[in-house]
Amino acid sequence: MEKIRDEAAFRSKIGESGLTIAVFKATWCKDCHFIEPFMPEVEAAYADRLTFVEVDRDELPDLCSELNVLGIPSFIAFREGKELVRFVSKLRKTREEIEQFLDRAVEVSKAIAPSA
Repeated sequence: MEKIRDEAAFRSKIGESGLTIAVFKATWCKDCHFIEPFMPEVEAAYADRLTFVEVDRDELPDLCSELNVLGIPSFIAFREGKELVRFVSKLRKTREEIEQFLDRAVEVSKAIAPSA
């Protein structure tokens, strides 16, 4: 998962025509560490449909404020610079919940601009 270190890189990635999932985390976040062991497998399973980027909310607080990212980890799906859907909850996220969100993000993306 590519780590985004500045706003310009973030805007470039989410501006792409493909589906990009931004994962907002922080080094001190226990729930963020909980998902780390299985995220590489999740990322590999969805590699043909979307791209993941990671944003440390402590490194880019202004961006997180602009996007109204309050809880972490937060997952936001973007395509062509527009937010499609987000997964935020105060509860610890399971692999199954994350995969359900990713499936929904793929479906929303297809519904907005179906493939030819």
